[in-house]
Amino acid sequence: MQITNLNPDPEIGASAWCLDIEDHRLLMDAGTHPKREGLASLPLYRAIAKQELDAIAISHCHHDHVGTLPVAMRHFPKAHVLMTELSYFLVERVLHNSVNVMTRQRDELGIKKYPLYTHDEVDDIAPLFQGFKYNREVEWAAFSKTRAGFFSPTVEFYDAGHTLGSAGIMVRGQKQTLFYTGDVCFHDQTILRGARFDDVRADVLIMETTRGNRAVPPGFTREAEILRLAEAIREVIKRKGSVLIPSFALGRTQEILAQLALMMKAGQLDPQPIYIGGLGRVFTEIYDLEAHRANRQHSNLKFSEALTLLVLEKNQADKMKLTGGRIFVVTAGMITEHTPAHQLAIRMLGDERHAIFFVGYADSGTPGGRLKAAKPGETFVLSPSAGEVTVRCDVRDYDLTAHANRDDLLDFVGSVGPKTVVLGHGESGSCKWFTEQIGARYPRIKILQPGPGETVEA
Repeated sequence: MQITNLNPDPEIGASAWCLDIEDHRLLMDAGTHPKREGLASLPLYRAIAKQELDAIAISHCHHDHVGTLPVAMRHFPKAHVLMTELSYFLVERVLHNSVNVMTRQRDELGIKKYPLYTHDEVDDIAPLFQGFKYNREVEWAAFSKTRAGFFSPTVEFYDAGHTLGSAGIMVRGQKQTLFYTGDVCFHDQTILRGARFDDVRADVLIMETTRGNRAVPPGFTREAEILRLAEAIREVIKRKGSVLIPSFALGRTQEILAQLALMMKAGQLDPQPIYIGGLGRVFTEIYDLEAHRANRQHSNLKFSEALTLLVLEKNQADKMKLTGGRIFVVTAGMITEHTPAHQLAIRMLGDERHAIFFVGYADSGTPGGRLKAAKPGETFVLSPSAGEVTVRCDVRDYDLTAHANRDDLLDFVGSVGPKTVVLGHGESGSCKWFTEQIGARYPRIKILQPGPGETVEA
């Protein structure tokens, strides 16, 4: 078995792994790098350009895992594309939105290579997508190999609990098995229940390491963190300020909206409209429509019934009145430039009545990451377009992660019992922690951490 890491960055970037097993080749994920632009954001497809790819399996529909799928299919037009049925309902909307974002960035930032693909290209490849239920074993060999009597390896999707449709991917060959966690969450969130990986056993484990550099504080509970968030929102509303919760449109937005709905139902917050973005609204509707297919809590909670959701119109974030206690749950989670979250943050930062509450990961090199690191009263450069800003509003961070905590992942390694663990999707400190801990607890397991474009034997 050979595994090639196609992520162009040694840390978190564009997720893509090429697996060569028993003369069959599978691409697992086709992401885009969230901090790079143009061709630099692509996985290293050139590293496998001369190989014949049989299939592409997608773990979930976040951009860093699926954002360059049309480019991958341009390189490998004969490959068929497999994903969960829930991801199947999401993927076209995600890719069309990517075209819109890239087109805007081309016009605003002068990135000539954008868009990397077009709306027509997304429409042309969509009939090749196949959605499957969790825990169904599917053959993925190319048709020509099947016809020739070749053995076909299989894939099976396991519910990863990270976001709607997310999956770990089990690959079974005649002699070896591999399990790829994708992004996984073992604890229950507000809407989605934790991953269902209980019976996973494999020879090789490719594992995310996102939170390897973050220990869970003693006595921490998610319930207490939610109560802390509710109290902070009440404080802002009481002083007639507004609350900005920057959120990824898929997953994080719906989790926060569900929590706000439950707070209002319990009397912790007075009922009021919640402002969201257009893409967030689209995914929120899908969460409502597909509630019966998902392994979730509060299955009868319908966002359209429990909340009054108002979609921000174009440029409305630049002009609307912010006093009076408004709540915004809008993209982007890292306050990326030219997004409603970025525009609102610029307006709110200098006013002590307002608050910006983070509820997820923000890379240190993004506007959100720089804001998280800033101290109250500090002046710093938020972004090139915003320039210098001074932190006068209330900025707080709440740990409501959709990624597995590191100790849970370490326990998972023991339950899988692999001969080899391949580490990825994490910063250097995170990978280092897992290397040390796996080596200490499970000394017989071989640990690999392939660099960009590197192929390893497992």
